[in-house]
Amino acid sequence: MRILRSADYRRMKWKNGGGETVEIAVFPAHATLDNFAWRISMATVASDGSFSIFDDCDRTLSILSGKGMTLAGAGGAGVHLTTAGAPYAFPADAATTATLTDGRVTDLNVMSRRTIMSHSMTRMTVDGEASVQTTGGTIALFCHDGRLAATRGGTVVSLAAQDCLIVDDMAGQSLNLSGKASFFTIRFNEIPQ
Repeated sequence: MRILRSADYRRMKWKNGGGETVEIAVFPAHATLDNFAWRISMATVASDGSFSIFDDCDRTLSILSGKGMTLAGAGGAGVHLTTAGAPYAFPADAATTATLTDGRVTDLNVMSRRTIMSHSMTRMTVDGEASVQTTGGTIALFCHDGRLAATRGGTVVSLAAQDCLIVDDMAGQSLNLSGKASFFTIRFNEIPQ
């Protein structure tokens, strides 16, 4: 299990230069925006505008704070995202624009390169104890707020708000959780070649 602390995240410019992103985790390690297999990041969106284009990638977005925003693609119909809504998946290589509802938002962004990797993201809460079942691949737990303890094979790790836990090779095992927190479970699986 790898613990990633929020104070250690890398800050960098958006690919389109329109803002700043906080890179939480990337695979393989030290991959660039052009060659990652998967990537988890946060961004503050302060104005309406277009999303960066990432060729051959899929993206899932969830609102962490703020009043929300509406995403619109080439099809025209918009999808409104809020802190209470489920994460929204869409192609990262499709032209997409964001319109803020009322002021800036912070979002959690997960991407994977669809030719080699798939991903899913689920918003969850724990108040006491819970467990996360796995079927293999890599799993990431991002603690949105509160405090969360995760136990695997007798090893216990603690996550504070905006910390992330990465666990590889979890096939057939469960990750036991305790605490009071809202968090996201992110799963990555290789695409058979």
